[in-house]
Amino acid sequence: MARQRARELPEVSVSDDGVLRHLHLGTPWIQGSMRVDSPFDIALEYVQRMMAWLLFVAPETVGARQAMQLGLGAGAITKFCCRKLRMRTTAIELNPQVVAVCRAWFKLPPDGPRLTVVVGDAGEAIRDVAYRGCVDALAVDMYDDDAAAPVFDSVAFYEDCRALLTEDGCLAMNLFGRTSHYERSVARLCAAFGSEAVWAFKPTREGNTVVLAQRTPQRPPRALLLERAHEIEARWDLPARKWLRSFKPIT
Repeated sequence: MARQRARELPEVSVSDDGVLRHLHLGTPWIQGSMRVDSPFDIALEYVQRMMAWLLFVAPETVGARQAMQLGLGAGAITKFCCRKLRMRTTAIELNPQVVAVCRAWFKLPPDGPRLTVVVGDAGEAIRDVAYRGCVDALAVDMYDDDAAAPVFDSVAFYEDCRALLTEDGCLAMNLFGRTSHYERSVARLCAAFGSEAVWAFKPTREGNTVVLAQRTPQRPPRALLLERAHEIEARWDLPARKWLRSFKPIT
């Protein structure tokens, strides 16, 4: 799930082991994956964790909400939000090859009433006033093609993200990166959202650390989170009770 700045956009390639299909951007690094026999499920653990915003909302309201993904990758979050959660979903991706490959190899549906894919610079596109205050679930997973560090990691960018969100909206971000500094990124998120609004998972075995930031800070009681986790598992087959063992506010 990557973006390229001053250089030519990388070639997009696909690998497949018969179980998982992977998207690559000019390197062996995996930029997204799909389970071949269940293309609308989320295959990777860290991507599943990016759906933990579901713990903060009543499950029966999800279908009336709006999702946005910055950096399409293999389209896992976009497809899940559109097809499984039945949300209006927008994805913004710089590289048109990524969009074409997702539609040819990763079952990304065509644009329609619930899905819009925008080819463009996410950092600029999110400043469009048409999106402001409209997004309930914002997923950010944009890396350079070497998967070294987030493309956007500034207070100003996080402030733009916050401006997109509805009052009970939530940003979910993957902070994996071989040269990124987790504490620095979290400090910038806190500067934009407030430290009381930020939650984090423990890192996965692969080193992906998913962090969530709420537009309006809330601390649901444990009993309510557990009730919602049970319902998330029943409705959408996500490991929500497992999330609760490694997910907590940072302060």
